[in-house]
Amino acid sequence: MGSCLVNHWVSTTILAAWLGINIFLFTYYFLFFDRDERYFYTRAILGSSLAWARASAKCLNFNSMLILLPVCRNLLSFLRGTCSCCRRTLRKQLDHNLTFHKLVAYALALLTAVHTIAHLFNLERYNQSQQATDGSLPAVLSKVHLQGSKWLNPIHSNQTTVEYVAFTTIPGLTGVIITLALILMVTSSTEFIRRNYFELFWYTHHLFLVYFAGLVIHGIAGLVRGQTEQSMAEVHPYHCAEYLTQRGQNCTHSCCKDPEFGSIPAESWKWVLAPIVLYVFERILRVWRAQQKVLVTKVVMHPARVLELQMQKKGFCMEVGQYIFINCPTISSLEWHPFTLTSAPEEDFFSIHVRAAGDWTERLINTFQLETPRVKVDGPFGTASEDVFQYEVAMLVGAGIGVTPFASILKSIWYKFQQADQTLKTKKIYFYWLCRDTGAFAWFNDLLASLEQKMAESGKADFLTYRLFLTGWDTNIANNVALRFDTATDTVTGLRHKTIFGRPMWNTEFAAVAAAHPRSVVGVFLCGPEALAKSLQKSCHQHSSLDPRKVKFYFNKENF
Repeated sequence: MGSCLVNHWVSTTILAAWLGINIFLFTYYFLFFDRDERYFYTRAILGSSLAWARASAKCLNFNSMLILLPVCRNLLSFLRGTCSCCRRTLRKQLDHNLTFHKLVAYALALLTAVHTIAHLFNLERYNQSQQATDGSLPAVLSKVHLQGSKWLNPIHSNQTTVEYVAFTTIPGLTGVIITLALILMVTSSTEFIRRNYFELFWYTHHLFLVYFAGLVIHGIAGLVRGQTEQSMAEVHPYHCAEYLTQRGQNCTHSCCKDPEFGSIPAESWKWVLAPIVLYVFERILRVWRAQQKVLVTKVVMHPARVLELQMQKKGFCMEVGQYIFINCPTISSLEWHPFTLTSAPEEDFFSIHVRAAGDWTERLINTFQLETPRVKVDGPFGTASEDVFQYEVAMLVGAGIGVTPFASILKSIWYKFQQADQTLKTKKIYFYWLCRDTGAFAWFNDLLASLEQKMAESGKADFLTYRLFLTGWDTNIANNVALRFDTATDTVTGLRHKTIFGRPMWNTEFAAVAAAHPRSVVGVFLCGPEALAKSLQKSCHQHSSLDPRKVKFYFNKENF
């Protein structure tokens, strides 16, 4: 079976397990509340909306338990780097953490809609039953123990409105707050908002604190009730329900006693307690780590508004392709933004490259052009690129500033050559960089030129093959390239390899790699947009052989 098929099978299995648990929980509790004897009288008032509300609530608890786990970055880094049982195929599933986080969030939004709509029907039916005077079972049940604590209908007065219950009771008010918080978090997480108004996404996403606080206390008032066990033994609804509407004042039958009702215990806290505790420890660790002093040793302003920061921090230990979160209190004491490390583990500093791509990055670049402000660093955290040296052949694909993790990898490879590292498994690297404008090439040229020269001098010229693609150009650039086509170095970059105008033909590229390495395991690493990821993933699948003795392509994508 091809590697892509194996990974797809594992991903599908995990997704199917999650979906199956949701379906089981919903079906089981829907049937439970739709048939259980304890809720016979409750169903007499509410009908099937009781089952819809309770079944969706159970699924909400389950998904609320899961939503925090994919963003526990230290936990994921531990599983990726130190867990011996986490093999390549399973470890690759960790790269889908944000995809799973989004999937669970959408499920929460859908289930919240079902739960809310069901309870709106419930409130309306509670209200209708309270105001009914026809002697029907719902009307009688609404008057049972009206002044006591064993009531069934939470609406005790004809003057009480549905809106009043929704905004004055604990379940109603917390339900409104939870729903509003979830709506804001989901809508501000769209691709457009995250890319163009990241600060809005960042701040509204912290409403998850409000969401979990509301969720924990949402059910403690117990507005939805069922008959108590003791009452069931004395006046079972299947035998005694008819007496509630027919009994007279002098009724002596054993069923003439009023049924008694109790609240459904609040259970949400049981579901979310463990992940909340885990996440709290995660945040404490990250806050403690972020308080450690960071020394900015060098600031370099590259062309195309790319800022390079070289830093040092006591105890900082990194691997290739990892990323950190940066905070600059001068700009905002709350905002943390992820950046891939561009330095190699062998260097005595760590560095990042920041491209102007939003308000925060613009302000950061402008600030460093005037002064050297204090910065905080949290991390590093693991990514798919950590596995690059586990492959005999690697294809590195970067789009724009997405080249940053591969800067770390290429630097580290050079150091390994210098140190004659015998453990290096990788024998060949193909590097592809796609840029829209010529200015984006400038800051990375020096590294490529240095690697090109040093590898040629050490007899390793064939180890690295790189191809640069300019996806956007004008007539002047094209004319200039045409005039200097015969020069030894490229007109755009000054490197020996000529820049290619247009986008790569991935089928051709993969076919060439497969032909050159017919028995190798090839790791394909991408830091770039989703559309490119789909194209590369498709090529991996098409060019991987079903024969385990022949070439196999493993796709890996950076996710922050």
